[in-house]
Amino acid sequence: MENVNYLDSFNINTIARACSDEKPSRSESLTKRTSVIGNILEYSCEICKKSFSSQDKVLTHTEIHNSKRLFHCGICGKHFASNSNLTTHGRIHAGEKPFHCETCGKSFTQNSSLVIHKRSHTGEKPFHCEICPKSFVSNSDFTKHKRIHNTEKPFHCEICRKSFSDNTSLTVHKIIHTGERPFRCEICRKCFMNNSGLVIHLRSHSGERPFCCEICGKSFFKNSDLTKHKRIHTGEKPYHCDICGKSFSDKSNLSGHKRSHTREKPYPCETCGKWFVSKSVLKTHCRLHTGEKPFHCEICEESFITKVLLKSHEALHTGEKVFCCETCGKSFTNNSHLLVHKRSHTGEKPFRCEICEKSFVDNSVLRKHKRIHTGEKPFHCVICGKSFLSNSDLTKHKRIHSGEKPYCCEVCGKYFVYNSDFNRHKRIHTGEKPYRCEICGKSFTDNSNLVGHKRSHTGESSYSCEICDKSFSVNSCLVIHRRCHTGEKPYRCEICGKSFADNSHLVVHIRSHTGEKPYQCDICKKSFVSKSVLTIHHRTHTGEKPFHCEICGKCFITNGVLKTHRIIHTGEKPFHCEVCKKSFITNSLLKKHKQLHV
Repeated sequence: MENVNYLDSFNINTIARACSDEKPSRSESLTKRTSVIGNILEYSCEICKKSFSSQDKVLTHTEIHNSKRLFHCGICGKHFASNSNLTTHGRIHAGEKPFHCETCGKSFTQNSSLVIHKRSHTGEKPFHCEICPKSFVSNSDFTKHKRIHNTEKPFHCEICRKSFSDNTSLTVHKIIHTGERPFRCEICRKCFMNNSGLVIHLRSHSGERPFCCEICGKSFFKNSDLTKHKRIHTGEKPYHCDICGKSFSDKSNLSGHKRSHTREKPYPCETCGKWFVSKSVLKTHCRLHTGEKPFHCEICEESFITKVLLKSHEALHTGEKVFCCETCGKSFTNNSHLLVHKRSHTGEKPFRCEICEKSFVDNSVLRKHKRIHTGEKPFHCVICGKSFLSNSDLTKHKRIHSGEKPYCCEVCGKYFVYNSDFNRHKRIHTGEKPYRCEICGKSFTDNSNLVGHKRSHTGESSYSCEICDKSFSVNSCLVIHRRCHTGEKPYRCEICGKSFADNSHLVVHIRSHTGEKPYQCDICKKSFVSKSVLTIHHRTHTGEKPFHCEICGKCFITNGVLKTHRIIHTGEKPFHCEVCKKSFITNSLLKKHKQLHV
């Protein structure tokens, strides 16, 4: 290997000439040095520090600094130090790509790009880092990577003094200051700061997705998108928050997350002055002002502000649930619903009420919650004047007036006003009881039933009636109970006009008109109008009598029969005849008696 000691004195001479405004000669502008990483011999430009693999390349490069850019592009005015560079550049304008890949047919403007591309087929990565096990398909990528280890950033922006590890990144950065977008799409006339951005954009017109996942076959416009996608399969989350330790699969998600700690919103909207946590969110927001909707549905021609909204919309046509949870496999038609769902796994509740400190998984739920404190009910029904905390509550309420039942069961054909009721109903057919008590193991079809059940273990009765002091484990039971004091019966049968205090009683009553008996005994196949009646019937087969008299120890099938029995001990006769004032133990005995007066 050459003795490189003489280069030290050579560098001093070069620097001395630079200080005296004397331009270095072509040969003096290069330094040959041993790389900091490994024994790779590099040729480096002493003026801008750029590295090259050969002496010829660095000598050609120095012409840029010596202002000897003899070769001029007649189309865009760009200058080049060599004719070969001008020829390669000219192919961009001509659209000429003479170098073709024999494997996939892809074409390139220069042979070196083809050589690097071929390695994507062979898997060859000839440039190996000696510090970490990472390998690279090209020397330029390897050179950039090495600077991660030595933190070298030799390329500086003269305007804001920001530093970069490679000249390409600096060039792209400078465009932020100049606002220049020299690369234009010939199809839609959209302009881009760099050629790679234009290349990726062109794929939106051609539909080309050259980056394919070997595991699931999904294809992507950009290699970076494929890299992010692969982490779904590997579970890799290489970006860690140094404040709370949370990990992310994508660097941009980490950056956005960190701002939840700092509450920083560095991106302002020039139109309305609102600030945002990320540039992408600002970009989306700006479309509200411009009216731009760049994402179009091919089926119905409707347009959307974001690609995510378009995907959610397309799912309405296809019925497809395109947003999948990697943890449990559950799918969603809407990405925002997936994000909220994921928090059920992580336990994250990032939206906190400043008044009561309660936290929520979704910002919309927090906004609705805050109205409990303010008393605000901004959504009004134009028919009856009733007001609501949220628009979704108003939408549900309107169905009472319209009679709309948009949710239909595919098994039995029953329709429902609310999606939550529909989901609960489906569990009758599937037998699913996803809510399980950790104390006794009992399972429930509905979370509210589980919450109420848990209070049977704790003895807690959180909801008390102000009139009679009776307590209830769930608020909905208290609401229904209050109606026995007020006499309110808001649920009315449209067939016979009879009214009920509880909607479930109305539902059972309607079956007396329709003849529907959806609950069948699995022992004798007899059918019943309600689940509670079926439960009581089951006890005739099992002999179970769960209601005990504390006085005589006698047992009964139902609580109602027990209450009637207790009157024998108390002597109470609570049912009075309005005609003759005679009293009776049961309501049925009173009804029989009244017939004597008719």
